[in-house]
Amino acid sequence: MSNINEQIYVNNNNLLLEIINKLENIMKDTNDKLIIQRIKDIIIIMNKVINNCNQIRKDIQNLSNNMNQRFNNLELNIKSNNFNSNIQIKTYDNGKYEGQIINNKREGKGIFYYNDGTKYEGDWKNDFIEGKGIVFLNNGDRYEGDWKNGKREGKGILYYHDGGRYEGDFKNGVREGKGIYYYNTGNRYEGDWKNGIKEGKGIVYYNNGDREMGNYLQNHRVGKHVTLKANGEMTTNTHFIK
Repeated sequence: MSNINEQIYVNNNNLLLEIINKLENIMKDTNDKLIIQRIKDIIIIMNKVINNCNQIRKDIQNLSNNMNQRFNNLELNIKSNNFNSNIQIKTYDNGKYEGQIINNKREGKGIFYYNDGTKYEGDWKNDFIEGKGIVFLNNGDRYEGDWKNGKREGKGILYYHDGGRYEGDFKNGVREGKGIYYYNTGNRYEGDWKNGIKEGKGIVYYNNGDREMGNYLQNHRVGKHVTLKANGEMTTNTHFIK
């Protein structure tokens, strides 16, 4: 349900961005005060629609909390009596593995302690990290979510040591698809990602209640961006990549 809600929330934001762009063009083409006032009323209603999506954001946060609870107990489960008969320890050049091994390959549940201090706990398949798992990086970052062929792939949450976090899609080890980045300042970006950076449509929610909508290219704002201020005012800026 959380994944469905997240997609609905992103789709709503993209639709609102398209509507607001069209409304702004109408305001430029007319001096009729009544029409302008009605457009402002519509914008206020759209702001309320966005605010009503708070429940969806709470669902996403609940997903994060559930993943935390599930993975925090993973090491204990692996070492419990249910797995004792299958637990083996094997040393590699880059670290030590403790978990299930089938046909001399890591398969099932296991923990890998890397020589550099990084630790992975979770699923393995055919000697590769694959399935659900959590990795504690030696720089203080932490990733929880889906893996494929030893790389982050699918849905996941990446917690950064500076207090920020990313929740959303991963592909080939990097952020790609739809995702939300929560800055340690209280701002957040919701929208498209490609090859680890912002690219496509997105919305920035500022901690003062403002929100900015527009397109991104190579992590930079590009083209027309519409800012809806907390007081209902709307401004437009055009950005170019130098």
